[in-house]
Amino acid sequence: MTVTLSPRALMSLLANGPKAMDVLETALGTGLLDALDPGPARLGELADRFALRPLRLYKFLDCLESLGVVERSEPDDDITTATYRAVPGLRDAVTAVVGPGAVERDRDRYPWRLLHGRLAESLRGDVSMSDDDFAWPPKTDAQTADFERSMAVGLGPVIETTHRHADRLWSDRRRLLDVGGGDGTLAAHILDDAPGLRVDVFNLPAVAPLVQATGTRTGHDARLGFVGGDFLAEPLPTGYDAMAFVRVLHDWPNDVARRLVEKAYAALDPGGLLVICEEFRTPDRLAMQFFWSYFLIGVDSCVSRLREVEFYTSLLKEVGFDRVAVLPGGWELACGYKPVAGAPELRCATAP
Repeated sequence: MTVTLSPRALMSLLANGPKAMDVLETALGTGLLDALDPGPARLGELADRFALRPLRLYKFLDCLESLGVVERSEPDDDITTATYRAVPGLRDAVTAVVGPGAVERDRDRYPWRLLHGRLAESLRGDVSMSDDDFAWPPKTDAQTADFERSMAVGLGPVIETTHRHADRLWSDRRRLLDVGGGDGTLAAHILDDAPGLRVDVFNLPAVAPLVQATGTRTGHDARLGFVGGDFLAEPLPTGYDAMAFVRVLHDWPNDVARRLVEKAYAALDPGGLLVICEEFRTPDRLAMQFFWSYFLIGVDSCVSRLREVEFYTSLLKEVGFDRVAVLPGGWELACGYKPVAGAPELRCATAP
């Protein structure tokens, strides 16, 4: 049974956020999450296995239960007989957040503390991030390279979804242009799944060495290429039967997003596929985007708008794409095809 916390209880948990993270890190580090993940596990057995004091462990597990991540059954007054089970996926989620390659650890290196305690001033425009703290768009080669490395850290959900739908997306494609494709990390994963495909990353020239390094590291030198340019100022390159915007369009106002989709339509071969992957606006995505929402309060040059998926599916249809579909996954993919002259128009669909 799902229990919704009262606003007051939720505020209490938020106020104790650093302590909650300490509890979760400890549960992961001690191995308790490994024992709780399959569950159920008896408190007495856990205490013996990990050499912990039962009463102290009982209180520790209360902390986990208060976060809604552990379920408890306590049949009698003997606390050692109480059993506990973690909610499905807890260990993986905690590892993703506090592990060495965590997106949250990467984000925390940004100077968000410049805003901490000064949000009211920032909202009025009295406090802002300087270009030395966060330049958007990046203004130097070093800033561009640093930004792209950081963006690669958060690609896990995109990689999962493109892998899941690899046959549907790429089996009949030969050349993909990943527009604003960072350091080529996603492109390399796509190439793992699509042996008949070549992928070129289209990005600012400063990113070229990063893409080359990714190709060398992953063994895809021959099929992972780079095309330098500015997608805002130039037409997109032609000669591709697939293009992708991954975590690109949300950074720009509606009219710019539309122009970029129109550029893709103009550049694609007839029958060409356009794939859009964003953190579409849902309660989960808003929660996971909290850091950037907070940090970018101090930045006026970056729009960073989480839009509903319907914005993108409608945009694809309005620009002229057909067979528009939404493919499910960690982050959904909105995709559509440029019609072939003379071919019958196919009805739009949404994948189950």
